Amino acid sequence: MSQEWYLSYNGQQIGPMDFAQAAARAQADPNGHAWRQGMAEWLPINQIPELMSGQPPAGSALVPGKADEIDYQIHGHESQFVEVELDPGESAVAEAGAMMYKDASIGMTTLFGDGSGSDGGGFMDKLLGAGKRLLTGESLFTTVFTHNGSGKAKVAFAAPFPGTIIPISLADMGGRLICQKDSFLCAAKGVSIGIHFQKKILTGLFGGEGFIMQKLEGDGLVFVQAGGTLLERELAPGEQLHVDTGCLVGMQDSVQFDLQQAGGVKTALFGGEGLFFANLQGPGKVWLQSLPFSRLAGRMLEAAPQGGGRDQGEGSALGGLGDLLMGDN
Repeated sequence: MSQEWYLSYNGQQIGPMDFAQAAARAQADPNGHAWRQGMAEWLPINQIPELMSGQPPAGSALVPGKADEIDYQIHGHESQFVEVELDPGESAVAEAGAMMYKDASIGMTTLFGDGSGSDGGGFMDKLLGAGKRLLTGESLFTTVFTHNGSGKAKVAFAAPFPGTIIPISLADMGGRLICQKDSFLCAAKGVSIGIHFQKKILTGLFGGEGFIMQKLEGDGLVFVQAGGTLLERELAPGEQLHVDTGCLVGMQDSVQFDLQQAGGVKTALFGGEGLFFANLQGPGKVWLQSLPFSRLAGRMLEAAPQGGGRDQGEGSALGGLGDLLMGDN
């Protein structure tokens, strides 16, 4: 798939354009900056060898192709699950407890770490992978599902709360995806699940998702879960979007994530949106969720019975007396 390039001269952005167009323009005027998917930031044109030479790189992905190729089908609407179809010898890796069902010919193996490497990896490599998962709040173990029979076999994974499952090809994302903790559901074996540190302390402390986010790397399919309704948006270079910090599901590595104060002191304290919101700056794709699980859990906690298991009389201005009159007691 041809990658789209963007050029910038004196603050004016040009693009998208294919490689041939970008190389021709860059060679005619190398005194600018350029960006494409897979690049962490804009770079001076004269520092990008493929533009200056006119020869595209041999491989465009950040990580060499090694993930299994899997077929899938997503079922449901409000509460979804993904059904993965495996050929003999193919594997999928998932979070512990995510499986819904599987064919009998698919075997399960619990691995220490993220399950991206082979069983022959050293103990320190496995320990490092497990440590990364522990920092993001995940289990030390992942489960690998391998088709050991003939023909095709299926295994299904379900999201733990109502919402949407998002299939994303890391090859189309430049080999890397940044997402919130607990959003990873499953993937083709070979995808690496690591950690992404926020560069700014303020962003890490007050960014809603903490100082550490998940980093998915490879060239295979990954499945990410979002609460409520999903919004996928493509940000143009330099375009900014203000988002509630809990509503961010994932973003391309090229998107800059920072915090901005939510208005003045009165707005921040009494506006109900917190002290800060996320400021996302393109280029790149972002995925947003309408109902973060933390928000749902908070509302459920507020409505839960308190004081020895007795409810609070929601729905009636008379409280317990109203429940008695309505026949609830």
